[in-house]
Amino acid sequence: MLDNVKTFFSAPKQITYQIVRPFQSFFRRTASSSILLLLAALVAFAWSNSPLAESYHHVWHAEVTMRLGPYQLSKSLLHWINEGLMAFFFFTVGLEIKREMLVGELASFRKAFLPVAAGLGGMLFPAGIYFLLNRGTPEIAGWGIPMATDIAFALGALAVFGTKLPMGLRVFLSAFAIADDLGAVFVIAVFYTEEIVLHYLFISLILIVCLAVANLLWVRWTLLYATLGLALWLAVLGSGLHATLAGIIVAVFIPAKAMYNTDKFVEKVNHFVEQIECPPEGCGFTILMNQKHQSAVQSIELACHRVETPLQRLEHVLHPWVAFLVIPLFALANGGLTLGDIDFAEGIASPLTLGILAGLLLGKPLGITLFSYLAVKMKLASLPAGVRWNHIIGASLLGGIGFTMSLFIALLSFTSQQAISYAKLGILAASVLSAVLGLGVLGLGIVRERARNSPPGRIEKESPLSTA
Repeated sequence: MLDNVKTFFSAPKQITYQIVRPFQSFFRRTASSSILLLLAALVAFAWSNSPLAESYHHVWHAEVTMRLGPYQLSKSLLHWINEGLMAFFFFTVGLEIKREMLVGELASFRKAFLPVAAGLGGMLFPAGIYFLLNRGTPEIAGWGIPMATDIAFALGALAVFGTKLPMGLRVFLSAFAIADDLGAVFVIAVFYTEEIVLHYLFISLILIVCLAVANLLWVRWTLLYATLGLALWLAVLGSGLHATLAGIIVAVFIPAKAMYNTDKFVEKVNHFVEQIECPPEGCGFTILMNQKHQSAVQSIELACHRVETPLQRLEHVLHPWVAFLVIPLFALANGGLTLGDIDFAEGIASPLTLGILAGLLLGKPLGITLFSYLAVKMKLASLPAGVRWNHIIGASLLGGIGFTMSLFIALLSFTSQQAISYAKLGILAASVLSAVLGLGVLGLGIVRERARNSPPGRIEKESPLSTA
C-alpha cells in the first residue's frame, strides 16, 4: 500500500493535470445542479399559481434587518437573495473566468478566439433583435435580457447524451457561456446603473487597491480577502452599482499561484511518506498512537494545502454551495409567474415578450453559429477535436437557455410588475423551446452518425439519450 502511495505522489503530470484542469469536475457539478435548478423553477411556478399564491409574494417580500450596534441594513428577503447571495454566484463566475483565462480554454489567443467570438455573436444578435422590436418604447431598457446563457441548464441539457458527444463540445459550450457571462457583467455594470454615489465609489476604489496590494504581496490568508470582500460589497451597494459586482471584482484579486510548485510538492510528500514505517503485518490504525505517523500525515496535509492555489480552493469549496443552494434559491424566489395576472393574447403579442423570444430562440443560435463560422473560415480559430458544425448548431440552440442571468437582468430593467411578468413569460418560453430544439438537433446528429457507422442491414436499437 505504501508503494502505491509513493507511486501516486511521484506522478507530477497526473497531479498537475488534476490541479490545473478541473473542467470535468466542474462539468459534472454544474450539469447535476441543473436538476435542482429545474425543480426550484417548477416549485416557484406551481407555488405562484396555487391557492397559496399570495404567500409566495409575502414570503419573498418580508423585511429582513441586519443590525450591528447603531448600524442596520434592512431589505426584503428577495433583495438579500438577489443582491447578497447572488454576489457569491458572481464571485464563482469570476473565479471560473480567471481560471479559464490563466490555464483553460481562454488561456491563449487561438484557444480563446472561438468561444469569445461565439459569445460575442451570442450577445450582439439577441440584443439587436430585441432593440429592433422595442425601439421607441419604455421596454427598450430590457435589451440586455436575451444576451446571457444559463450555463447550468445548458450543460445539464448536454449531459442528457452522456459520453455520446465529444468532450470538446462541452468545453466549447462552457467557454462561450463564460465569455458571455463576462459580457453580461460588463453590461450590468455600465448600462444598469442609474445613479452613482461618489463617496461610496471612492471607498470602493480604496478597497480594490487594498485587494490588489494583498495579491501583489502574495497574501494567501482567505479571511483577509473575505473581510475586504464584505466591505467592498457594502461600499458597492451604497455607491449605486449593483452589489453583486463586488463578487466579480474580488475574484480578480484572488491569488492564482500556490506556495509550492508541483516538483517541490512531490519532493515534500515523498519525504514524509518515507517517515511512515510499518511492520510486515501492516500499520493498522496507528495515527492516534504513533506521533511520528501523525506528524507525517499532518505535514502531507499541509503540503497539499500549499500546492493548491487560493483560487482553486475557493472555487472548489464555494461551487457546490452556489450550484446547489444559491442558484436554486434565486430561481425559487424569482421564477414565480402567476398566470392569472397575465393576458396571454396581449403578453404574447407584446414587443417585450417577442423581443426576448426572438432574441434567445433565433438571435442566440444565429450569432453563435455565424461568428464561430467566421472565426474558423478566417483561420483565427479551429473547431475542437471531434466537433462538427451540427454540434455547434445544437450547442448554439442550447445557448438560448437564458434562465438565471436573463431573469436577473429583467429584474434590473423594469419596475412595472406587468413588464416583469411579460419578461418572465418570454424567458421561460424561449428557454424551454431552446432546450427542446438543441436536444433535437444533437440527438438527430447522433442517430445519423450511428447510421453511417453501422454495418448495412443492422438495426440500431439503443436510444441516443442513453448514457450507457
